[in-house]
Amino acid sequence: MKRTMVAAIAGLLLSAVALGSWQPPMGKSDTTSMNALAERYVKTVLALGQHDQDYVDAYYGPPEWKRDADATKVSLDAIAAQGRAVRADLLRQTPGIDELSRLRHQYLDRQLASLDARIRILKGEKLSFDDESKALYDAVAPTHPAAHFQQLLDTLDKRFPGQGTLAARYDAWRRPFVIPREKLDAVFQTAIKACRDRTAKHVTLPANERFTVEYVTNKSWSGYNWYQGDFRSLIQVNTDLPIYIDRAIDLACHEGYPGHHVYNALLEKHLVRDRGWTEFTVYPLFSPQSLIAEGTANYGIEVAFTAAERLAFEQTVLFPAAGLDASKAAEYYEVQALVDQLAYAGNEAARSYLDGRISAAEAAGYLEKYAIYAPDRAKQRVRFMDQYRSYVINYNLGKDMVRRFVESRSGGDPAKRWSEFEQLLSSPRLPSGLQ
Repeated sequence: MKRTMVAAIAGLLLSAVALGSWQPPMGKSDTTSMNALAERYVKTVLALGQHDQDYVDAYYGPPEWKRDADATKVSLDAIAAQGRAVRADLLRQTPGIDELSRLRHQYLDRQLASLDARIRILKGEKLSFDDESKALYDAVAPTHPAAHFQQLLDTLDKRFPGQGTLAARYDAWRRPFVIPREKLDAVFQTAIKACRDRTAKHVTLPANERFTVEYVTNKSWSGYNWYQGDFRSLIQVNTDLPIYIDRAIDLACHEGYPGHHVYNALLEKHLVRDRGWTEFTVYPLFSPQSLIAEGTANYGIEVAFTAAERLAFEQTVLFPAAGLDASKAAEYYEVQALVDQLAYAGNEAARSYLDGRISAAEAAGYLEKYAIYAPDRAKQRVRFMDQYRSYVINYNLGKDMVRRFVESRSGGDPAKRWSEFEQLLSSPRLPSGLQ
C-alpha cells in the first residue's frame, strides 16, 4: 500500500515536471525578495546546464543546489516557464536607489532574457547571427563588407612580397616567433608574474587569490579560464597549434591578470561575499555577462601594458626567455598591430557561415583570405563557431565597447583608467549599460 502510494506520488511529481510546472526547491517562504529571486535564478541556470554542457561555465554556490540540479533533469519547457516566472516577479520589484542595486536589477533581467533565448535555440528555433547575438549577449556587431579589409590586406601584401597566398607568406615570416615547446611554461610563468605585478599595483586583489596552469590538446579554443570559487582559477592553454610569442602576454592578461581570473575574483569578493548576491556564484556562458568578461579580458591587455611598455618588456625579458631574436621584436609588433585590425573579419565569416550563406570550408577560406589565418588555425576557428556560434562577437566588439566606456570616463588618465576598469570588473554592469 505504502509503495503504491509513493509510486503514485512520484509519478505525479514527474508528470508535473514534464508538463512545465517545476519550481526549484526553496529554503525560504519568501520567494520574491531580490535575494530569493537570485536563488531561483541560480537554480534555474543550473537546471538548464543539465541540457547544455557548455552553459554553466562556473559555479561555486551551495553544493546542494548543484546536487539537486544533477539529481533531476527538468524539461526545457519547465525551465523556460520557471525563468519567465522569476523574471515576471523581478519586474514587479522596484530597483534600489543606489547604482549597484539598479545594475543588479538590470543584470538579472537581461540574464533571464538570455536564458529564455538559449532555451529556444536548444529547442530548435533558428535565429539569425545578429538576432542571436542580441538575444544572448545584448549587443550586435557591425557589418563590414570584404572591401573594408582590402586596403589593409594590400598594405600587408606589399609588406610580404613573393609567391603563394598572403596568409602563407605571413605564416612563413611569423614562424621564427613560435615559442619552443620546452620553453613554453617558463615563458608563460614569466608573463603571468609581470601581468600580476602590474595589476596588483592598481587593483586590490583578494589576499589568497591564485590559479594553476595546465597545457591541453584537442580544443576549439586557445586558452580557457575555469573559475572555481574561493578566488581560485584553473587556466588551460591549448597546445594543438604553434604558440607565438605575443600569446604569452595576451593569454596571461586575458585569462589571468587583469582578465578573467581578476574579474571573477572581484565579483566574488565585492558582490557575493560582501553583499550576499548569490546570482554571481553561477556564470552562464551564453549570456550578456560574457561580453563584459571577454571585453574586459581583451581590453585589460592594453590597460596592463601600453604599446611602448609591452615592447620594452618583450625585448628585454620574454624574447630572451623564449630564445628568440629580440632585435626583431619591434618589427614583429608593428606587423601584429596591422593584422589585429582584421579582427572583425572573423565575425563576417561566422555571420555568413551560421546564417547558412557559406559552408564550413568556405568560412575557413574566408578566414585565410581576409583574416590571414593559417589553414589549421582557420579550421580550428570554424570548430569554435560550430560550438559557440555568435559568441565570437564578445572578443572584438566587447573589447571595443569596454574600451570606449572606460576611456570616456577616465579622460586618458592612466590612474583613472585603472580605477574605472576595476569598478567595471567589480560591478553587475552589462553591455547595454556601456552605452
